[in-house]
Amino acid sequence: MTTPPAAHHPTGADPAPESPAGHPAPEPARTARAHSFNAAAAQYAANRPSYPPALFDAIEDLTGRPLTGSRVADIGAGTGIATALLHARGANVIAVEPGDGMAAQFRRALPGVPVIRGTGDDLPLAGDSVDLVTYAQAWHWTDPVRAVPEALRVLRPGGALALWWNTDALDVPWIAEAAARTERHFGIDVSAEKRNVNARAADPTGRLDFTRRTVRWSRRVPVDTHLANIGSHSVFLVHGAEHTAAFLAAEREHLLRAFPDGFVEEVYEVVLLLAETPVRRTRPDGAA
Repeated sequence: MTTPPAAHHPTGADPAPESPAGHPAPEPARTARAHSFNAAAAQYAANRPSYPPALFDAIEDLTGRPLTGSRVADIGAGTGIATALLHARGANVIAVEPGDGMAAQFRRALPGVPVIRGTGDDLPLAGDSVDLVTYAQAWHWTDPVRAVPEALRVLRPGGALALWWNTDALDVPWIAEAAARTERHFGIDVSAEKRNVNARAADPTGRLDFTRRTVRWSRRVPVDTHLANIGSHSVFLVHGAEHTAAFLAAEREHLLRAFPDGFVEEVYEVVLLLAETPVRRTRPDGAA
């Protein structure tokens, strides 16, 4: 979860709904989806997947410095899934989250980590104040025309902006079949989530030079945890309880036929986009 959107943005793990003509959904629909997580914050925290250690290894490799001791701003922190992992790596993290429900869940889970209310389009942080700005499952809710300059403003010279998403591994047959059922029921393009995670979509202004890394990982969970996970995505939360419940009930039957022991192996590819800010050079007269 993250900032309420100011404009349609194609990148993201929650595929954007489209009209029959293929155009992005109207802004009220996106705003409703952005705010839908607050009522499902506990479900989100309990069932959403985490992120593998290799993701944070990749961030350290690309930035050339350890997370330990780094000043990090985790934007659209939601319930704190990524924030907790950054904190465990030794980072000095401050979280930014706009939603009431998500922020309340965050405070219950991470009482020792500061969380402040705000959006990526208007960060409540001082300039040149952090080494790393992160967005986990969150950048697609921002207006990048506003969020990119805001990230650059708060980053110190030589700092970095890291964006990442857990995307479904659609080369796994059962996941591809489940995605096809979701597409038919909700009228969305599930494959677009991975296709649209790219530098051009992340920064249409072209100000940032992103490096892309992909980390594949999996987790084995009960069928009901898997269903609660997918049910916490915005497309499910805004379609109405009856419509969503019908899909989840049918999906449970499909999954139990495929996994009679009641456990599924969710396979993900975390797509990471990271861009470093230029180091400002000082002129001989001392001016930047």
